[in-house]
Amino acid sequence: MSAVLQVPPAPSQAAVEHFAARLAFETDCSDVAADIGAGVKGWMLIDTRSQESWDQGHVPGAIHLPTREIQARAATVVPAGTPVVTYCWGPGCNGATRAALEFAKLGHPVKEMLGGFEYWTREGLPVETAEGTNRQAVDPLVAPRGVACAC
Repeated sequence: MSAVLQVPPAPSQAAVEHFAARLAFETDCSDVAADIGAGVKGWMLIDTRSQESWDQGHVPGAIHLPTREIQARAATVVPAGTPVVTYCWGPGCNGATRAALEFAKLGHPVKEMLGGFEYWTREGLPVETAEGTNRQAVDPLVAPRGVACAC
């Protein structure tokens, strides 16, 4: 018996609804980088990590607003109704999910950046610190021969 098909795949219409819904809630590092690089406006990128993590490096142009401060400070940092994209450390952390929930409770349209800061750096995208902006070497498992997955 197939381990893959032990639970049958969902019917096509259910799959369409499921995957379309996921895309409404998620984005990825490459799409965020493309928008930033093209100067696309209309949304804000929120780094939800601690001050120490922010100081180690963050996505250029991101706003630092730790999850625990969203309820108290969001209204002074993010204009009402502005779509936000949250990120935290990486896939092993649910901080961006918790932050997205807090923004949703405040009435903001929100997406979570899959992969978080970990995959941002692994893809060799720019990282900002107090010393300036730099890029780390691309992880060959993330972008073979320096080429993004182009999905």
